[in-house]
Amino acid sequence: MKVILTGATGMVGEGVLMECLENPNVSEILSVSRKPSEKKHAKLKEYLVPDFLKINLNDENFKGYDACFFCAGISSMGMNEEDYTKITYDTTLHFAKAVLSQNPELIFNFVSGSHTDSSEKGKMMWARVKGKTENDLQKLGFKGVYNFRPGFMKPVEGQKNVKTLFKPFIWFFPMISPSKTLTLNQVGKAMINVVKRGYSQSVLEIEDIKNLAK
Repeated sequence: MKVILTGATGMVGEGVLMECLENPNVSEILSVSRKPSEKKHAKLKEYLVPDFLKINLNDENFKGYDACFFCAGISSMGMNEEDYTKITYDTTLHFAKAVLSQNPELIFNFVSGSHTDSSEKGKMMWARVKGKTENDLQKLGFKGVYNFRPGFMKPVEGQKNVKTLFKPFIWFFPMISPSKTLTLNQVGKAMINVVKRGYSQSVLEIEDIKNLAK
């Protein structure tokens, strides 16, 4: 399969990218980001875009792909709802429309978050925004949309894009809460496998991701 991937310069996107590079089911990856990932591989092409909201909705660079793994994202910490919505909702929907215009049979995988609120009425701002993003992606007309709601994600060995503050938790958290822990290898494998064989539901919680990764 040929895959479009965002977020390669962040922890989640880099981990999923590394799985895609090693996975024999993936033949080509187009990494779309604001800056280079600094990774070199025969499968990998990079498309640098300074502003995702300014991508042409008829951009032919996206033509000919089977799936999109949307792993770009940002923490809501310290952000107001308007700014967080612009980055999380507006950017994702605009990008999805651009990809869909070139690939009407594409599968779109969106990295959401554990405890996302699909009702869009919850008290947590980020959960409402993520929920609205999930819901509206479903309405665009993709062949399939899968919303991944992972918990704690352990980086792939050799990753560079891991924040210093996060590193002490890499070994500690999985020991105290293994049921809420995934590896980014598992997330990447689950994304690839759901494109290959589908799944019975569009919202994928931690156990669903683990099952798909097998």
